[in-house]
Amino acid sequence: MTSQGLHVVFGSAALGQAIMRQLVARDLPVRMVSRGGNLQAPAGVEVVRADASDPAAATKAAHGAAVLYHTAAPDYTRWAELYPPIQRGVMAAAEARGARLVSAESVYAYGPVAGPMTEDLPYAATTRKGRLRAEMSNMLLEAHAAGKLRAAIGRAPDFYGPLATTTTIYGDRVFYPAIAGKKVAVMGKLDLPHTFIYLDDFARGLITLGSHEEAMGQVWHLPCAPTLTQRELLTLIFQAAGKPPKLGEAPGAVFKILGLFIPVMRELSELLYQWERPYQFSHAKFERAFGAEVTPHERAVAATVAWFQAHPQKR
Repeated sequence: MTSQGLHVVFGSAALGQAIMRQLVARDLPVRMVSRGGNLQAPAGVEVVRADASDPAAATKAAHGAAVLYHTAAPDYTRWAELYPPIQRGVMAAAEARGARLVSAESVYAYGPVAGPMTEDLPYAATTRKGRLRAEMSNMLLEAHAAGKLRAAIGRAPDFYGPLATTTTIYGDRVFYPAIAGKKVAVMGKLDLPHTFIYLDDFARGLITLGSHEEAMGQVWHLPCAPTLTQRELLTLIFQAAGKPPKLGEAPGAVFKILGLFIPVMRELSELLYQWERPYQFSHAKFERAFGAEVTPHERAVAATVAWFQAHPQKR
């Protein structure tokens, strides 16, 4: 089941484009909205330039929409300043247009978790980003409960996939060195379980939510391939690249020290807890409601390595 009306995607980074590709494959009308408005999109996809943090501009960009997807995100170091206005702008568009709104989220709001992550966990974040993520989630669900709009939240763990270069830990810092046969030193522990989601599975899950009215008003964990350790996933990446695995762990103290001088490292260091303890993400609720179509890590890694090989790192 997929809504046959216009699908409007706010944000044209890796996740937004993954949603676009899947909607195009289903012959559904798509409009991509971004601040730059310069996306090279497939034929038939409308590209609109608009600032999502401007409610009037976001509402104009969403005209005719049946479903809105909120994937727009600001620079990682400027979340507190820029993210809430973007959220309010997209919410205003959903309210004005009467469209379903599906918001893509991380698991930061939960904070450190003992055991599997499920949708009923309390928001216990102690980090700046986690508290902000919790506030924005509550903002959205409270608006739904008040009848102002119809919205659902699709949460996913750390992701990887084509185009995902600087927007994820498992992007250019991992794939380009692996392709070159160089050592990859990761955050946290190599041998603890850590759930990852393939970008196309992330996109598919969000589209499923947008296609079902009964999904509105709830938080959903999106389907992922079975949990691996970082060592297991990295080994798959090196194997797909045809290189012997060269793996290491970057001490947490390094991120904390660098964070004193480098803003993005400061942001990453406060989330080290996610990599230093078991990180297991459950999508059982979603699977009971809609089934769970996932891409095996072997196939997902092969596709991602092929993309990175075809798009050499710019110097």
